[in-house]
Amino acid sequence: MRIVTAQELESWLSSGEVLEKDARGPKVLALPDGYFLKIFHTRRHPLLARLRPAAKHFARNAHLLNALGIATPTVTETFWLDPKSGLSGCLYRPLPGTSLESLYTASPEAFNDLLPRLAIFIRTLHRKKIYFRSLHLGNILLLPDDSFGLIDFLDLKRNVLPLSAWHTKRNLKHLESYLNRKKLTDFPFKKLLKLYKIYS
Repeated sequence: MRIVTAQELESWLSSGEVLEKDARGPKVLALPDGYFLKIFHTRRHPLLARLRPAAKHFARNAHLLNALGIATPTVTETFWLDPKSGLSGCLYRPLPGTSLESLYTASPEAFNDLLPRLAIFIRTLHRKKIYFRSLHLGNILLLPDDSFGLIDFLDLKRNVLPLSAWHTKRNLKHLESYLNRKKLTDFPFKKLLKLYKIYS
């Protein structure tokens, strides 16, 4: 991967709109040319971060999902922002759509119509042996063609063997924990779980 110059990074940071950040700084920026810059802060030891750059892993996951017929942002370049510390980044074309969290927050009643399709989508991921620890409403988009897509899938992995009942149950538990953290306690999770079992 190439090393981004300080001037190039400063240009991105000064001209981009910060869409997501944490205590370590910006994580996602919308750039004037329509691309998004994603910055992968890491808590891993710099040596480990350099051996397996997060940006490369993100790009590989995007390629994997697309090969499996699941829509994702299109990663166009990966690079180092600070190779000594293992800080990497990528540019990607964003996936057009609306997060399910936004849709649910805007109209919980209308969201009920999406529940069966959401259950089928999650079940499809599991049948494709995909374990996505960050599976939650903010990372699933409803696309213009009414299909679903995934974003922010760095921690996603595909198992060699089919997912066990333990894995699927744990994955759904992550979703329930997310809803609780977000105080979306009225979300019909039990209904979603029932639909998931029906389509299993």
